[in-house]
Amino acid sequence: MRVFILLGAASVLAAGCAVPTTAVDANFGQALIGARAAQVVDPDAPSRARPALRSDGQAAKSAIDRYQKSFDVPPPPVNVLNIGIGSGGSGGGSQ
Repeated sequence: MRVFILLGAASVLAAGCAVPTTAVDANFGQALIGARAAQVVDPDAPSRARPALRSDGQAAKSAIDRYQKSFDVPPPPVNVLNIGIGSGGSGGGSQ
């Protein structure tokens, strides 16, 4: 009989430690799931058969040549230290 009373008291005390889930806990991860779903254009795309890729050989070679030429002459460097100097803007100078 004493064992049943102790078990009952222990279960009542343990039930007091249980915290119901809040709205934040219940919806945890829903923002990620929604953002991921919003970025998918066609969710059935992986299961469909893809058509064979076709390309014009001359157009492909031209594209590759343009891409490789873009690395021949690097763009001029930008001097970020001179941005806004001498522009005559509202610098709050003397009157």
